[in-house]
Amino acid sequence: MRRRNLLAVAMAATAALGFQGLAHADADWPQRPVRLVVPFPPGGGTDATSRLVADKLNTGMGWTMVVDNKPGAGGNIGLDAVAKAAPDGYTIGMGQAANLAINPSLYAKMPFDPLKDFTPIASVALQPVVLTVRADSPFKTLGDFIQAAKARPGFYGVAQAGNGTVGHLAGEMLARRAGIQILQVPYKGANPALTDLMGGQVALYFGNTVSVMTQLTAGKIRALAVTSAQRVSSLPNVPTVAEQGYPDFEASTWLGLVGLANMPADVVKRIGDVTMKLLATKEVQDKLAQEGSMPTPADGAKFGQWIKSEHAKWGKLIREADIKLN
Repeated sequence: MRRRNLLAVAMAATAALGFQGLAHADADWPQRPVRLVVPFPPGGGTDATSRLVADKLNTGMGWTMVVDNKPGAGGNIGLDAVAKAAPDGYTIGMGQAANLAINPSLYAKMPFDPLKDFTPIASVALQPVVLTVRADSPFKTLGDFIQAAKARPGFYGVAQAGNGTVGHLAGEMLARRAGIQILQVPYKGANPALTDLMGGQVALYFGNTVSVMTQLTAGKIRALAVTSAQRVSSLPNVPTVAEQGYPDFEASTWLGLVGLANMPADVVKRIGDVTMKLLATKEVQDKLAQEGSMPTPADGAKFGQWIKSEHAKWGKLIREADIKLN
């Protein structure tokens, strides 16, 4: 399923439905606090989106949803905690492209099977990857970079926030599609990568929208392309990679709620319905746009299809490119 189709169907299905109207429906659940496990540290994009969702469910629905950050192993540790919880819906997790689709092909041994051990509840947001350069870079377009890279194979360093990140894989996809060789430069996070980009140690940085918005707004870096299927509302003048000669190119971080396998269907529907409704509100959409995210309100069935397609796509690329963690 194409991501733009998922976005279009989901938004059309939820835009006309109210959020507050659900506050008194199915009032028998939840009866106690719900733990939302976030498998990444506080302060990052996944954490910010998770806290926004939790806050709106708490204020709009009268729930008590508590965010529990459990980072480590590329997001595996947090989701493993969800996999070991009771399947009653009182412990759910914010799954992500890394731990649901990418890590299974990177790690020799996974603590869980992302396709069997979880129940997809709802898709939440998309965080496209942005190819950026420092403000004084000679590259004005993606085409400029491709042309230069073809003339000097392996010369241009492209920073990314770590091996196996979506930024890393996006760079690998672009190199293969464009027929170029790039020097992948992994960092331990977005901040050091951006520091070296602005300092001139690397020529480009492939990172998600959340990590680059502050520096883009300040004019310290420029964006050559976004990797989503459609342009990002917060970066309306930045064309997609697909627009610039590489049809169907898409490489984005995405987020969605998951619970343990065999969760009660009524609880899955309850959480999924209210999540989709809140994502359709203008307030939440505006806040997500400010951080560079795009809401993707879709139910568990559609989210499950998306997980499977991304699992297959990234697994194929990782095997073909022989990408290793170290």
